[in-house]
Amino acid sequence: MSVPERASRPSVPERAAGESKGRLEDEPFEPELLDSALAYRGRVWDVREDAFRYGDGELRRHFMDHPGAVAVLALDESDRACLIQQYRHPVRLREWELPAGLLDVDGESPLAAARRELAEEVDLTASEWHLLADFLNSPGGSNEAIRVYLARGLAPTGTAFERVAEEADLVVRWAPLDELVEAVRAGRVQNAITVVAALSAWFERERGWAGLGDADAPWPRHPRHRR
Repeated sequence: MSVPERASRPSVPERAAGESKGRLEDEPFEPELLDSALAYRGRVWDVREDAFRYGDGELRRHFMDHPGAVAVLALDESDRACLIQQYRHPVRLREWELPAGLLDVDGESPLAAARRELAEEVDLTASEWHLLADFLNSPGGSNEAIRVYLARGLAPTGTAFERVAEEADLVVRWAPLDELVEAVRAGRVQNAITVVAALSAWFERERGWAGLGDADAPWPRHPRHRR
């Protein structure tokens, strides 16, 4: 099995020498794209192969072309989080997760998708919505961007959605935020969205929820929802 590019590694783009200064922040960078092609079409997401110029060389990379997703940390008046337990085949686990879903409806805003997922998965609506966290799930091999909302002012929808496949035996549990954080820190709960949401919510609560974002805030890291 050959190992491409190891014998002659291209130099990285020229940048200032020395220690980086200023605010700690990811740096956008757009290399010259030489080619982009569909390598595999999947049921939910595709795999693309891009060729691009980096430094004085050309690189080729496969990555999962993902529509992105939204998730909802729904907290009741006692700071209990609404969790769902769902089977995830790749890891052979019934994970504790948040209500979440793909951004796979044309023209639907991320916030509208979050409202829909909260209703469809746990039969809840919310009167208060805030941006809790944005993150990139696996940037070395995927362009998947995830937005997590904090939803409060909860009420039942009054309608039970029919759930099929892995959602057919979905279990709902209300867990105090402190208990959820403890489970995350102990490694008993490892779903990435749940981890990010739990720790972010715990941190924001310690600051009196002063750092929450607007639910309609721009999402510059999402390839389809930049504005």
